[in-house]
Amino acid sequence: MNGIDIIAVFLSALFFLLMVGVPIAFGLLLVSAVMLLYIGSFSPQMLAQAVVFGANSFTLLAIPFFILAGEIMSAGSISKRIVTFVASLVGHVRGGLGYVVIIASTIFAGLSGSAVADAAALGAILIPMMIQMGYDRATSVALVCASAMIAPIIPPSVPLILFGVSGQTSIGRLFMAGIVPGLIIAVALMILWYIMAKRNNYPVGERAKASEVLQAFKESIFALFMPFIIVGGIRFGIFTPTEAGCIAVVYALFISVVVYREMDVKKIVNVLIQTSKTTGQVLLVAAAAMSTAWVVTTAGLPQQVVVSMHDFTSTPTLLLVIIAVFLILLGMVMDSTPAILIFAPIFMPLIKAAGIDPVYFGIVMVLDLMIGLLTPPVGTVLFVGCGVGNVRLGELVQKLWPFILVEYGVLFLFIFFPDLVLVPMKWFM
Repeated sequence: MNGIDIIAVFLSALFFLLMVGVPIAFGLLLVSAVMLLYIGSFSPQMLAQAVVFGANSFTLLAIPFFILAGEIMSAGSISKRIVTFVASLVGHVRGGLGYVVIIASTIFAGLSGSAVADAAALGAILIPMMIQMGYDRATSVALVCASAMIAPIIPPSVPLILFGVSGQTSIGRLFMAGIVPGLIIAVALMILWYIMAKRNNYPVGERAKASEVLQAFKESIFALFMPFIIVGGIRFGIFTPTEAGCIAVVYALFISVVVYREMDVKKIVNVLIQTSKTTGQVLLVAAAAMSTAWVVTTAGLPQQVVVSMHDFTSTPTLLLVIIAVFLILLGMVMDSTPAILIFAPIFMPLIKAAGIDPVYFGIVMVLDLMIGLLTPPVGTVLFVGCGVGNVRLGELVQKLWPFILVEYGVLFLFIFFPDLVLVPMKWFM
């Protein structure tokens, strides 16, 4: 059986089903069936078992826990307190609310682990504030969406958990490796915003008094402490990433119900319902994608990819550039969850053959696909921004391009200078 034929059948079936609008989970199951038929091993029972085994993972339990923690923090006004504290620090500089967006997104990234949750929670608070201060609506929404890309890189991160599961890579190491890259993205966005603020003469807010800064810090200190609990606990081996998700839920509930007293039974029920919906969507796609990953492995697709691209394994940087370009195109037409779960197992043998650190590759792959959340036609964060900010898609995309280009610039900076990821990871580990 020709390796090129296997690759062609897989990609053709996958992109055809995406183009005709088949829901992603069912499309992945159909792709699995087509692949099994092609290699002559079709069995409905085996396919059903692959779906069940795909979702039956202790590590995947971290996902619903972190989603629940993020929902609790949004409902418990934790994100609002973070915004208030950051605004008291930098709200007085030119374009100050823009820096508030970026810094608050960076802090919230250490709480939610989801770009969609970050964009929705902070966008609902900050976009009206920016519009009231005289900022352009579409630009404000674009900044919130672009800043939300920090969340999937800084731990805890749902996409990094998915990569760790599908790529058989240490999630703890992935979490440690994502800290500095996430901060670099934040700094890059701040530099771009500084240029935009000077060029467009953005508003200047009032300087907060020292007493106001201190009061805002006191009110947000419990929320600010949470990322240190999660990262520190994983770093020192106190608990696993999955256990960290449980601790995040308990801590978020404690500070929302006991400390801040802004969650009642009704809010908790609503949070549980929303978490169930989100978790169901994510894990259904995850189960289908894991079955597809099992099928393509059975068909020998990863080995065929290694053979087909063997000439590039001697030049790791060129190989990463080729994969990055492929993932850029893939991120425009496929959501990040199935893309990670399907293509991480396909690329991992190739990455290992080229001598590339799998953890480093995980950061590069996740960042690449996360930027795809900002690009049409399948940009999840893009559509969340349109809904939260009440702005038209075309207008938002027009304002987003400078931010997207900066984030792709950071991506290729990591590709050409891998020590930006590897050296800090060694420090933290």
